Amino acid sequence: MDTKHTENIKNLPSSPRIIVSGGGTGGHIFPAISIANALKELCPDADILFVGAEGRMEMQRVPDAGYRIIGLPVAGFDRKHLWKNVSVLIKLLKSQAKARRIIKEFHPQVAVGVGGYASGPMLKACASANIPTLIQEQNSYAGVTNKLLARQAYKICVAYEGMERFFPAEKLILTGNPVRQNLLGTPVTREEAATYFGLDAQKKTVLILGGSLGARTLNRTMEAGLRTILGHPEIQFIWQTGKIYIDEVKAAITSFTGEPMRNVHSPSLPNLYVSDFIKDMSMAYAASDLVVSRAGAGSISEFCLLGKPVILVPSPNVAEDHQTKNALALVDKGAAIYVKDADAPTQLLDTALKTVTDEAQLHKLSEHIIRLALPNSANLIAQEVLKLIE
Repeated sequence: MDTKHTENIKNLPSSPRIIVSGGGTGGHIFPAISIANALKELCPDADILFVGAEGRMEMQRVPDAGYRIIGLPVAGFDRKHLWKNVSVLIKLLKSQAKARRIIKEFHPQVAVGVGGYASGPMLKACASANIPTLIQEQNSYAGVTNKLLARQAYKICVAYEGMERFFPAEKLILTGNPVRQNLLGTPVTREEAATYFGLDAQKKTVLILGGSLGARTLNRTMEAGLRTILGHPEIQFIWQTGKIYIDEVKAAITSFTGEPMRNVHSPSLPNLYVSDFIKDMSMAYAASDLVVSRAGAGSISEFCLLGKPVILVPSPNVAEDHQTKNALALVDKGAAIYVKDADAPTQLLDTALKTVTDEAQLHKLSEHIIRLALPNSANLIAQEVLKLIE
């Protein structure tokens, strides 16, 4: 596996045309945008076109980042109800046809796949048209789409060692996962961050993250633990619920306290900040002593780079149970604490309260997780993309 930094790029066409395809969740979209931004830094004249899935969050997030995007009518396979996949196959055929039209109109010189079913039709069409492709696998257990695309890919950028069990070793480059670039910019002080959330900088703070869409188990665990939170005023919580759960969470807090929520705070729970989505994650990380999170690859990469102590609660509802494998890759190195999704209602809050007040444990977790960080990932991947155009 190649772990060396790539050499400087030479002999590029004046305005290289690049497709970036994938999406479905923030875990795919944020790395894709980071790669595109790195490409623009290395080659300001690059013409970058995103291709995603119609109706998914990339159709909003990508234009917000300043890039064009075209959606394919692709959908994921229903593995539990196989008879429902007739419509999925029809959408796949339509997506392949649309992908071929995109190639004819845009004339890409290289295509990048960041995972998710949206990248399948587009990269397959590019490979069939002899356009070089590069795929980025974020997880420690390769996804189905990337395993199917790997045979025709020129390069495969990975975030974990040992990925030879999924991909040809000669194609692998250990780059790590790109993270949101605003996290690594100007450092935010703990005092500034606490003020941003209306909290006390002197108190220990736990950050609860369920990913961009939220996590039912984490939310239900927190709802059931409101009395415990009330009983520990010396500990603060920043709780990101996800858009689809915010009304349910606010109703639960109102029912518990007997007082309506005031935006992000309840008068009876001043040590609790609640929001559906935290826009400035640099503030959230700076304010927190401990993170409780699902085990998505993008989130784990952020924890590694920032050296954040973390309790991981992998989602059981993902393909190949890859989040558990991501979590165990850290736990085996003493870099994270693991709580099973099924055990979260009875164990998670107590584990978080015990850990956040244990300075030695926090220091040990931070020290071990930061050793796993792979910086400059977006730039390394962008260089490999541009080398394929050469």
